[in-house]
Parts: sequence; structure tokens; C-alpha cells
Amino acid sequence: MHSSGTHVVDATMFWSRTGGGVRRYLEAKDRWLRRQGAWRHTIASPVADLPGMARVPAFPLPGSGGYRLPLDRATLARRLTALAPDVIEAGDPYRLAWAALDAAHALGIPALAFCHARFAETAARVARRYACHLYSKFDLVLAPSEAMRRHLLEWGVPRVARQPLGVNAQLFHPRRASRTWRARLGIADDTRLLVYAGRFAPEKHLDVLIEAVQCLGAPYLLLLIGTGPLRPQGERVRVLPHLRDARQLATALASADAFVHAGDQETFGLSVLEAMACGTPAVARAAEGLAELVDELVGIGVTQHALFAGDLAARSRAARERAEAHDWSRVLPLLLSHYRRLLNAPARSLRADYGEQRWAE
Repeated sequence: MHSSGTHVVDATMFWSRTGGGVRRYLEAKDRWLRRQGAWRHTIASPVADLPGMARVPAFPLPGSGGYRLPLDRATLARRLTALAPDVIEAGDPYRLAWAALDAAHALGIPALAFCHARFAETAARVARRYACHLYSKFDLVLAPSEAMRRHLLEWGVPRVARQPLGVNAQLFHPRRASRTWRARLGIADDTRLLVYAGRFAPEKHLDVLIEAVQCLGAPYLLLLIGTGPLRPQGERVRVLPHLRDARQLATALASADAFVHAGDQETFGLSVLEAMACGTPAVARAAEGLAELVDELVGIGVTQHALFAGDLAARSRAARERAEAHDWSRVLPLLLSHYRRLLNAPARSLRADYGEQRWAE
């Protein structure tokens, strides 16, 4: 250990200037670790746009929303090794993850992986073999939901622990609601405003939301906030660009009548949690990690009439209370317990054959 504190290095290509769940997790983690006093934290990523980050070499990835793809494993491993971490966490399942294993092996330190995203169903068989091959080489793999933890275990990954993500419950708060914000967008008080915030990508099934609001008709309006390869449009649809300022996003979520999400591949559903923290009922598919966050108490599985004609105040309070249990100050101590357990465990040599051997027929 370093005299200045235990050094945690996060290595991920899932960091972009337009945000995303991984960025919000790492920013919250960085702030929280620095307040603990005995920990140091470095984020290593191809896009290093904050002080103290370590840039790793990578190439632009067209159509990805600003992500860059690291390629040279040896160079990446040397860069990570030079940071002299005490523990390293890989936040993507690609070249940086292999480089993190190389660095951990060279330094004799624990290596964790955080599985933030599911692999595409279209390549399920090959993807699962790859995931098992890669993740089995880490000392521990973290999954943000019980559903994702079960998937990884079923795929054959031997060491998996649930590590939920969190929310800044002081920032994302019902007091952010603003009639002025709605008026500035030309949204009448009697409009039922449905909001989605996230990537405009096929797996988010925005077409389902657009079709739903068209069927609902007046007084419903769908506001889509984000960016991505798709260009959604519709008669009762408004679009806002990605809101980099979290305070602006919190205002939008708190000012909505409901948050809607049609994705069925979410490992957790961070945007849903942020809406719930704002006291905004959430309507989402009962699939994967989303089913663990929301139920009919906070909006899932109900018709629009039941959602708005029932005790909306009670549903809003229930959403807020559930989100408060996921405040970063409550979920990040569990992450430290994972780190401490690995750091205090007897030294375990990673298998010597952890190179990228053949994993697909």
C-alpha cells in the first residue's frame, strides 16, 4: 500500500463527454473516495476531460457518441502499470480489461471487473463464452443487479458479487420541480409530460414510447432527452439534447409527470433511479435490472389511468423513499468492503494462461 493511501485505478473506455451511467458512477465514486481520506483514485480512459484523469491511447469509434477504442494491449498495460495502483477495476469487457489483467499480474495486485452492460443477444452464444473466458480471470466481478449477477453465474463466471449503483439524492430531489421550466418549453400545466432521458439507440426501444404517446393522444406529451445514432420524431414528441449539467437534468425529471423507459436490456437503470429520486413515478418494462428497482408502488405495470388517477402523491413518495435507499453514501461502502476483502486476502496468483486464447469456434 502507498503511504498516501490505497490507490484505486478504474480503467474503462465507457467514458464520454456526453455522460452515461458509467461516467456518473465513476464521478460519484471519485468524490466519495476522496472524502474517505485513506484512498486515492485515478480514472484511466481514452477520453480524459477532468483533472487527475489518466489518458490511454485509443482510436475514435464512429457512431458511438464520443467513445474511443483502445487497441494496443501492451501499451495499455504499461500505462496502467505506471500508475502504480493497489487495486484495479476494469469497466469494460474489451482491450482495456485484458490490459488491466496484465497490469494486475505484473504488480501482484487484485483485479476486479464491473459488468456494466449486457452483450448483444444476436451474438449470445459467442458473447457468453467470451464473457466467461474474460471474467473468470478476475479476482471478482461486480454486477449492478441480481439479474446480471445470475446471468454471469449461469455463463460460468465463478466469482460474482452484486454491487448496486446509486444516485445523488440531494441533487435529484422533488424540490427541483419547476413550472417555469415547463413554461419555457411551452408545456401547459394540464399537459401530462412523459420524459425519457438516455441514449437514442435501438436497444432503448424509443419507437415503443413514441407509438404509445401517439395512441394516448392529448393531453400526453413525450419529451426525449439525450443523444445517439437515432433521430426520434413524432407528432406528440419533443426532443432536447443531452443535458450535461446534472442540475438541469434533475429539473427536467422532477418537472415531469412520469418517467418512461422501454428498454429491456438494462443491467440497472440509473436514469430510472434518478427520476425516482425526484419523486417522479417510473413506468418501465419489468425486465432485467429495472424490475428490481420499480414495481407498482412506484409506477411499473400500471395503465396510464391508474398511474394518474390513483394516489399520485403516495406513488411519488414511494419512488423517493426507494431511491433514497440507493444514495451513493449508502451503496459505496459495499464497494469498499469488496476492495478490502480482496486487499486483505492471501495473495492469489492469476492463472498464467490468461492471454486472449481462442474462445469462439
